[in-house]
Amino acid sequence: MPGLYPALSKPFTKILLPLANKMPLRLSVIIPAYNEEQNLPRTLKKLVGFCHEVIVVDGHSQDATAKIASKMGAQVLLSQKGRGLQMALGASKAKGDVLCFVHADTLVPKDFARHISLALKDSRVVWGAFALGVDARTLGLNLICLGANLRTRLFKLPYGDQAIFVRRDAYFAVGGFAPVPLMEDVDLARKLGRIGRFCFVRARVVTSARRWQQEGLLARTLKNYSLLLRHAFGDSPQSLAKKYKDSR
Repeated sequence: MPGLYPALSKPFTKILLPLANKMPLRLSVIIPAYNEEQNLPRTLKKLVGFCHEVIVVDGHSQDATAKIASKMGAQVLLSQKGRGLQMALGASKAKGDVLCFVHADTLVPKDFARHISLALKDSRVVWGAFALGVDARTLGLNLICLGANLRTRLFKLPYGDQAIFVRRDAYFAVGGFAPVPLMEDVDLARKLGRIGRFCFVRARVVTSARRWQQEGLLARTLKNYSLLLRHAFGDSPQSLAKKYKDSR
């Protein structure tokens, strides 16, 4: 597997990956959260007990987010607010062989851990993401999901909502999530894309439609693609964050 994990020696990689693929994967799920007491219980219900551990990283919520997470069996960490910072902290404390990053308003599909295990049976696959679905079915939202899933398959650029999963060694080999206020998912995707294969899982996660409902379908979609283009042409995440307010 030359070049797959730059931080590991070739002999180590050749021995480790085939052995790892014959063993049950320990899956750590990391959830960044802020004021998510309404959505988090449904998300945790599909996760706690179905993987090695669930870590909720709370950005000092002003509601009962942390209390609910702890009561439902998740490990709770406190962090400065910011998805990149929160997910980086959760990853640093996780003990699993595979890390999966799930947003607090996203529901994973049935047998999601099995889907991840099957995707990683090929030792050349380093990371992946699920197909995107939303919890409101309209023609406009269906088209948005279609476009997002097409983008994911063609360009290997999933949204953070798509339950991105990655081998632990690969995550740390590329430096993990950058401590940036925005575009942390795009930054990680580009780094991982340089060292190994991506797997698109056809099973859908279901995320909240609230961003599109609050801002409008066209406005929100144009904002998403405008941010991607500005970032691609050199705008920093810090400058983009000043122009962007997440409605969650």
